[in-house]
Amino acid sequence: MNRLQWIAALGIASALQAQAQTPVAIPPMKGDGAVRWVCGGIGVDESTAMRSAMKSHPLSLLFARKDGAYLAEIDVTIQRSDGGPTLALRADGPVCLIDLPAGRYTVQAATGGATLKESVTVGGAPKTADFRF
Repeated sequence: MNRLQWIAALGIASALQAQAQTPVAIPPMKGDGAVRWVCGGIGVDESTAMRSAMKSHPLSLLFARKDGAYLAEIDVTIQRSDGGPTLALRADGPVCLIDLPAGRYTVQAATGGATLKESVTVGGAPKTADFRF
């Protein structure tokens, strides 16, 4: 291998290593104040990043078919049990990270004519609600 080939190979190897070490960022949070959220997880890298971030948010939502294949485009409503504000969003990915105040909530997820509900209590350890359609 001549000097020029060696330099080219070293440059390619360095670029590939830098690319492999670049963490995939999750999409930016939406909302403001006490209620913020982000949904995503399309593709392996973003899905891995979103799932890794679940432990840093009070509530995480996962959407999949019963066979385990991820789902997106889910209509989500989160209602506080004491009648507080309702959050309505469209999950454009199979993972949603949600920051909201401690309390009891009912989460409703709907897609393709099917609607599922789950009650969750937020506060303390992070919670995950897993919806299988």
